Amino acid sequence: MGAGGGSRPRLVVLAPGPLFASFFDAARQRRLSRSFRWTRVGGRRPRAEMRAGLRDAEALITTWDSPRFGEELLALAPRLRAIGHCGGEVKGRFAAPLFSRLAITNAPGPMAAPVAELALTFLLQAARDVDFYRSALRRPSNAIYARLHREGAGDQTLRGTPVGLLGFGRIGREIAALLAPLGARVLVHDPFASPREVRRARGEPVSWADLLRRSRHLVLAAALTERTRGLLDAAALRRLPDGTTVINVARGGLVDLAALTREVRSGRLRCALDVTDPEEPLPPRHPLRRAPGAVLTPHVGAAQRSVRLAIAEVVLTDLERLFRGRAPLNRVTASMLARMT
Repeated sequence: MGAGGGSRPRLVVLAPGPLFASFFDAARQRRLSRSFRWTRVGGRRPRAEMRAGLRDAEALITTWDSPRFGEELLALAPRLRAIGHCGGEVKGRFAAPLFSRLAITNAPGPMAAPVAELALTFLLQAARDVDFYRSALRRPSNAIYARLHREGAGDQTLRGTPVGLLGFGRIGREIAALLAPLGARVLVHDPFASPREVRRARGEPVSWADLLRRSRHLVLAAALTERTRGLLDAAALRRLPDGTTVINVARGGLVDLAALTREVRSGRLRCALDVTDPEEPLPPRHPLRRAPGAVLTPHVGAAQRSVRLAIAEVVLTDLERLFRGRAPLNRVTASMLARMT
């Protein structure tokens, strides 16, 4: 599959067929052909066919099923100028020196809004105690109606409720924007976000200790770095108030999964997880799969086809700009790596 002729740059797409097609539909493949002479090669390792394609490649498009490259990529692809990654995470995919030698771009923008939407879904489900009522109505009893008539439902709302945000990047800002009209009290901890920016989004900048102490629901929206890996460990989890819901739509490695599992199984905390680490997918018999108070989704935050097509648009635009002598809009530089997943 590909396009020939002309002086268009040579581009190699490193992706298996079905995954490639989920990003590049017929219209985007036609656009790819207008701008590049391209071929596609699958495989997670640079075997013979891939190595042959890399020899003349001036640009690559990669996905999460592409090989991870060290500095040997420069010898494998001596004409290479640019890599456009269909996704956000590039630090673990390319050796650090490559970011100074090549123009490496990513496409996190289209993913932020749908991931924030999932976080809001989890928040509303937790705040309104949907799981509890669903379980109550699955029993052969209508006792819950009498209880609610007699006692009311308590403070089951986001309005006025402290919602903690760890991370105020693209996803964190989108979550704050969704929460603003709902009247939640948004607490934000992010050492890299300016307090002024947080307040402009109707949030309150707080320390890590205050975030743990005050949050009724805690949303993890931070990058996974050496500083944040395992940040929500057993000690941090113990500092959360009883009944707090831990919501993770970012990276599983932010949380000590075993410690969180113990807290949820004890009934002290609840969780809603779209990502897990070190095990993803979770084994079929993992206790969180059936634990009351646990909601799990299969890394679906930004899995929509429309998001993938939008990612392809971002990647194509950046590569076209570069080969037309303009700066790409989403280049990742070596200086950015310390703050990125």
